[in-house]
Amino acid sequence: MKKVEFSPSLMTMDLDKFKEQIEFLNNHVGSYHIDIMDGHYVPNITLSPWFIDEVRKISQLPMSAHLMVMDQSFWVNQLVDMKCEWICMHAELLDGMAFRLIDQIHDAGLKAGIVLNPETPIETIFPYIELVDKITIMTIDPGFAGQRFIESTLDKIIDLRKLREVKGYKYVIEMDGSSNRKSFKQIDAAGPDVYIIGRSGLFGLDNSIEKSWEIMKKDYNDMTGKTIE
Repeated sequence: MKKVEFSPSLMTMDLDKFKEQIEFLNNHVGSYHIDIMDGHYVPNITLSPWFIDEVRKISQLPMSAHLMVMDQSFWVNQLVDMKCEWICMHAELLDGMAFRLIDQIHDAGLKAGIVLNPETPIETIFPYIELVDKITIMTIDPGFAGQRFIESTLDKIIDLRKLREVKGYKYVIEMDGSSNRKSFKQIDAAGPDVYIIGRSGLFGLDNSIEKSWEIMKKDYNDMTGKTIE
């Protein structure tokens, strides 16, 4: 059975319990998801690259930055300098820059990801898909936690899995948005490699991160018939 990786979205964590939550999750997850929003591409302003340095003080896990920003090049430059392990850019903003920015990330020894909004078809990234290390499928509109899960977006995950098998591509497939008890069964059927989990799936389940993790595990196990270690 393929092991599923969970990557907590740190913009949804309880910052009053930052150290406690990170130290617990270090032993249970494969990476951390860092949402960087500029208030222009999406209305919110959230985490910034400095947050990656704060997490690194107490964690050795890879960081995956999701750039919801208008000036992709500016933020890629900052994250390359910080050696952020994964730098994920929105396909909708990459016209004329995709090859340059992907090459810049790879030249720094880092991994390049591409994010697709719910209405963006996977064909948009066909010109450079073979260069990509990760593809993130948004299952909600970007910028706000707690939105309605858009089940039709899961078709793109299925299509990407088939394409990867046929073409021999190496990208990881990730889903982002409303991953929780209500959606675990549908997500599992589509088969992404990485689940982004936020408030509804993890941090908002209990005041204790240990109890929240146990509830999340039970929710996933109950809905999919599989077992998280």
